Amino acid sequence: MISDQDSGGFSLDLSKFSFRRGTDDMDVEEVGELPTRLNTINSSGGFLVVSTDKLSVQYTSVNLHGHDVGVVQANCPAPVKRLVYYFEIFVKNAGAKGQIAIGFTTENFKMRRQPGWEANSYGYHGDDGLLYRGLGKGETFGPTFTSGDTIGGGINYASQEFFFTKNGKLVGTVYKDVKGPLFPTIAVHSQNEEVNVNFGQKPFVFGIEAFALEERMKQQMMIEKTSLPLNISHRLVRSYLQHYGYQDTLNSFDLASKSTLPPIPVAQENGIDEQADAYALSHRKILRQLMNSGDLDSVFGKLRDWYPQILQNKSSTIFFLLHCQKYIELVRVGDIEDAVKYARAELARFFGIAQIPYILQDCIALLAYEEPMKSPVAYLLDLCQREVVADALNSMVLSTNPRLKDPESCLQSCLERLLRQLTACCFERRSLNGDQGETFQLHRVLQSEEEGKS
Repeated sequence: MISDQDSGGFSLDLSKFSFRRGTDDMDVEEVGELPTRLNTINSSGGFLVVSTDKLSVQYTSVNLHGHDVGVVQANCPAPVKRLVYYFEIFVKNAGAKGQIAIGFTTENFKMRRQPGWEANSYGYHGDDGLLYRGLGKGETFGPTFTSGDTIGGGINYASQEFFFTKNGKLVGTVYKDVKGPLFPTIAVHSQNEEVNVNFGQKPFVFGIEAFALEERMKQQMMIEKTSLPLNISHRLVRSYLQHYGYQDTLNSFDLASKSTLPPIPVAQENGIDEQADAYALSHRKILRQLMNSGDLDSVFGKLRDWYPQILQNKSSTIFFLLHCQKYIELVRVGDIEDAVKYARAELARFFGIAQIPYILQDCIALLAYEEPMKSPVAYLLDLCQREVVADALNSMVLSTNPRLKDPESCLQSCLERLLRQLTACCFERRSLNGDQGETFQLHRVLQSEEEGKS
């Protein structure tokens, strides 16, 4: 069992650090299955004919009753873990009465009824321009549509609304009070009515990308309206630099901001404890520089001089990480013989420990390749791997602070804790919306911020 009680009972959790590229849980894209065609099995049968490519539908009967509707759903529901979903139909022929409808329905929808005529369904109807949402009576919504028109239907998960378009322009929106899976649905209801469906296999007439960007900008504007404490951004950046021991950058940052910002008190305020982050700053700076240069021998030497308690437990996580990095540096310079000897002497004790098998296995796997830099485990030789271990060591040094109040504060800076809280809030909001809407992605937020400024 690996032990982390190195200094002051502080526990270094390996799960707090990302060792493989692409494992950051804040940047995982969730993509659901997209509708690609019409579902010929779940349709109203004899009232319509679906083309062989399952992207066109035609009403072939004579409408005798209100329930003689030709209805067909997409082959799967609209994906929910995204900002918006959208599809379009092209009215090839409005037929005898133009009773064409586009909308969304649930899996158990009665397939001989127009979308919007039954509970938990919504439909925009071409013959009267009315919107139906679960009631037999429609409400004023938009213009009628006929032959040659392109009509779109979409779901805005950010605002929890349906929206409909005509010929590339937004017609209107309506609140979506259905939380379950919803299928894109088309209905035809009079002789010779025919529509083609576009699920994204070709460009949409409506600018859905611009629409999605506008929705993100609305969210950004709401965020920017939020009142924040004075100089909070400056304090967050400063505490980040202090927390990770970037002393030279911190000094430059302070010098650059000295003439533009009022003095910032050292006392803890708004959750930022600058005294804790400033602990052993010069030592942490030197250790990080040595780590980033790959000089593990000097790192061990400094630790023995400054923080011997960190190295006392030879089965600790930090002890394992440091020796792994020393071994990696030997492989990096091609000293394979010494790398093998080092692995036998220092890493063998960690075999069989449940928490670290993939890290240790990947390290040993470096020896199996003539060109480790081109191997599947080449990520270990990236410079960012040194940063991972440097961050872990930085946490251990911070944990030796005799005035430390919160051990968890060693693991992340205030800025990172704030981002994690933001992620948690976004997940909670999506949960309240029936697990619908896109996940928070820091890189995407930062990118949209830059696009907004350009």
